[in-house]
Amino acid sequence: MNDQMKSTEKKQTIKEIKEQLKSQIPLSDNELNILKQDKRKGVQTALKQYEKRLLKEKLLKEKYRDMQTYEQACRAEGNVYIAGIDEVGRGPLAGPVVSAAVILPEEPDLLGINDSKKLSEKERESWFLRIKNVALAINYSVVSPETIDQLNIYEATRVSMKEAVEGLNREPDCLLVDAMHIDSSIPQVKIIKGDAKSISIAAASIVAKVIRDNIMKKLARDYPEYGFEENAGYGTKKHLESLKIYGVTPIHRKSYRPVKERL
Repeated sequence: MNDQMKSTEKKQTIKEIKEQLKSQIPLSDNELNILKQDKRKGVQTALKQYEKRLLKEKLLKEKYRDMQTYEQACRAEGNVYIAGIDEVGRGPLAGPVVSAAVILPEEPDLLGINDSKKLSEKERESWFLRIKNVALAINYSVVSPETIDQLNIYEATRVSMKEAVEGLNREPDCLLVDAMHIDSSIPQVKIIKGDAKSISIAAASIVAKVIRDNIMKKLARDYPEYGFEENAGYGTKKHLESLKIYGVTPIHRKSYRPVKERL
């Protein structure tokens, strides 16, 4: 009887167990086995949440490791400065196309980074600051709607990417480019969906997206009728309706059909 009372006295409360499971210190196998044998519903619920969190962290680390495969391959060939290049804004009816080039250190503290399209605006802004803090070099290029109309969007994007690389404060040894081949003598690797496969390209996609979104927010003050702060120049219903009512602005891409039809 006394032994049972002592056992009961030593038993952790559910609140204590929850706090223990929230800790970043992993539990030992013995501690886990003790909790698995605890019949209290609250303990089992907390344990499932703990195991779910561990699995999520494991998958995150695996993805982070996979996203450095191309960078590691470049370094294995003796390259030191590897630049990831990506663009934002090929599809919009208005505004520039923006490209960014980012050189990261060999072991950047960017666990959890992702393609900019899969992040919220707030998340992108946060990542943008983190990238600025760890990057060895960052540069971006803004190519105007006029140049897009003169060259076509594909060539304008190539120009933008080239400018982003050439403006870096150190010359890259290797380029990782998202789905494009740019005019450069520097060895380069074209990666389809590179923003989801390369940490350097993912970083560049975030920088380019944040820069372009901020440009469109400023342009929205000059042209408030089009909702550029929300649609970033893409052909949303509101944007198309505004084109019908207010016409074409100087920042619209006149070679794009929905705009061309309103000239």
